[in-house]
Amino acid sequence: MAVIHKLAITQFRNLNNQYIELNKQLNVFVASNAQGKTSLVEAVYYLGHNRSFKTKALKELIQLNHQQFQLAAQVDDYRLKLEKSKQKTLISLNQNRLKNSSELSKLLPIQIITPDKGFVVNGTPKNKRSYLDWGVFHLKPDCLSDFKKYHKTLKNINFLLVQQKQQELDYWFLEIAHLSSKINQARQDYIEQLKQTNSAELMESLSQSFCLIDTFDYQFKSGWPKEVDAFNADSIYQYLLKSKAFLMKAKYLNYGPHKASLDFLLNDQQECFLSRGEQKTLSIVFWLTQVSLLVNNNTYPIVLIDDISSELDQSKIQTILNYLQQLKVQILMTDIGINTLRIDPENTSIFKIEKGVITQG
Repeated sequence: MAVIHKLAITQFRNLNNQYIELNKQLNVFVASNAQGKTSLVEAVYYLGHNRSFKTKALKELIQLNHQQFQLAAQVDDYRLKLEKSKQKTLISLNQNRLKNSSELSKLLPIQIITPDKGFVVNGTPKNKRSYLDWGVFHLKPDCLSDFKKYHKTLKNINFLLVQQKQQELDYWFLEIAHLSSKINQARQDYIEQLKQTNSAELMESLSQSFCLIDTFDYQFKSGWPKEVDAFNADSIYQYLLKSKAFLMKAKYLNYGPHKASLDFLLNDQQECFLSRGEQKTLSIVFWLTQVSLLVNNNTYPIVLIDDISSELDQSKIQTILNYLQQLKVQILMTDIGINTLRIDPENTSIFKIEKGVITQG
């Protein structure tokens, strides 16, 4: 069970030399705008993913006139540390260096919802794949190697297409067909598990604030044309061979798992025709279903909720909070109108952030 007991942040955005001890259940961070709430959430997310959910530009994260930032945490019985500069990245566990970010993510599973990233229904295919593959990775960690091989193979194919090296394509087509079928099957298996988790019991527990969710459905779109059996490597391979001339003209492979997505439906109505309120509601249900599925498989993610009071009313936020607390996951939540929520003071720590300084109060 992943729990952050202590957190230290140095030279990350406007947070410098900040050290806090967290409650194992609910942690609330209250502040006005531009004081550091999202920076705190971003720092915790970065520690679990070795990347930001807001920017790819490292210079935006490192404080002015400094060369690096440092994040450290006591997670369960482990001490994690991440140091990042323009020249290098150092990740350590109990002072022993970790080889890659996937090891970090296993130790510190992070799930997040924000107004920008969290509302996945009617979101971008990239955002949908991000949520989907996060769940696949934590249930089937071995799939990570397939994803890495796939992207390497895709890069090679696109290079050959640009260089017009037709003779070498067949081998890589066979390789990407094999990897595609494995990735597609892993994603589909995960979605089927989500639908089983999306049970009457779960729906009933959320029905107080979330209505019309009994007919909520989602379908996997593999990224391949309909005439291709996306779970059969030979079908994919034959399609690639047949499409070689077209791909040579296009100079890139525009089909495959890197183009996959999810289609969400409510009462058989496509997501693009739903109201903004319905899209938000279904996004929350999908998100909570993912967290619930992981808990059912003994993986307890740390949940980050950033600044969603402008998007959801207090009754919905209260429902989310109550449900997550039933799952016994650690929660870090910002800007939630704490005075109007029903919380257990014994299992809650409240912090204030002002000009990058975090104090408990």
